[in-house]
Amino acid sequence: MDHSYKHNPGINIGMAFKAGIALNISFSLIEVLFGFLSNSVALIADAGHNFSDVLALLFSWTAIRLSQRKPTTKFTYGFRRSTILTAILNTVLLIVAVSFLLWETIQRTGNPQEINSKNVIIVASIGILINSFTAWLFMSYKKHDLNVRSAFIHFVADALVSFGVVVAGIIMALTGSTWIDPVVSFIIIAVILYSAGRLLIDSVSLALDAVPEHIEIEKVRQYLNSLPEVTQIHDLHVWALGTNVSALTVHLETRSETDIGFLKNIQDHLRNSFNIEHSTIQVEYDGRSDACNNCN
Repeated sequence: MDHSYKHNPGINIGMAFKAGIALNISFSLIEVLFGFLSNSVALIADAGHNFSDVLALLFSWTAIRLSQRKPTTKFTYGFRRSTILTAILNTVLLIVAVSFLLWETIQRTGNPQEINSKNVIIVASIGILINSFTAWLFMSYKKHDLNVRSAFIHFVADALVSFGVVVAGIIMALTGSTWIDPVVSFIIIAVILYSAGRLLIDSVSLALDAVPEHIEIEKVRQYLNSLPEVTQIHDLHVWALGTNVSALTVHLETRSETDIGFLKNIQDHLRNSFNIEHSTIQVEYDGRSDACNNCN
């Protein structure tokens, strides 16, 4: 198993996914049932969002397990990039889900129906508890993996959305204003779109070999330039091998020939200070400007 899932306290990441999937499948079915019984499009919309999160959890968990497989002669970096592809797939799922929810909400807006606000309040209150607990399951892992972070953000948003549904149910119970229900549904849709947009930007950036969000490349450059043996650096590249593993390549021009200890110290510092696990360093010490082929 990858080191990013070893040192975190609390529940094991596999158990977190299993518990999150089981809880949210059950709750999605309950929300759909009571949404139809109560004529609440807000509950149905929230159920659709929760079910899309269940699919996202399934894909993310599968990708994480796949990323832990050993490299092969064909896939020399292993299958870590499957987590990036999964993040993009999860975004597509969110967009598909929100399309159906938007269509249903628009139809209900022009055809208001009597809503059982008591059921809405009870079911949405249960949703606050379930979504908050699911978010807690992933809290200690969210800094190390885009997939896990997206799951955490989704369920925090879901808890807030469920809170909004409770508020809407209370308002409907007190005033009898059923128009509140589709308004809350539109707010839920906006939350989904915001989450999908953030996830899409992050996942596409990683797919295009952008510098991972948690790494400040200028600080990496400053560190390398500060080494007393180094006179100049070039061809510095930092990218993501997966959603929780980063890589670096760089060429270092040095004042004199260096040994393996010089490289090991740099790699240890990159790992401990910048969370860059895989670094390849080319040392050039002869002082010739033409010593490096195909350098940028």
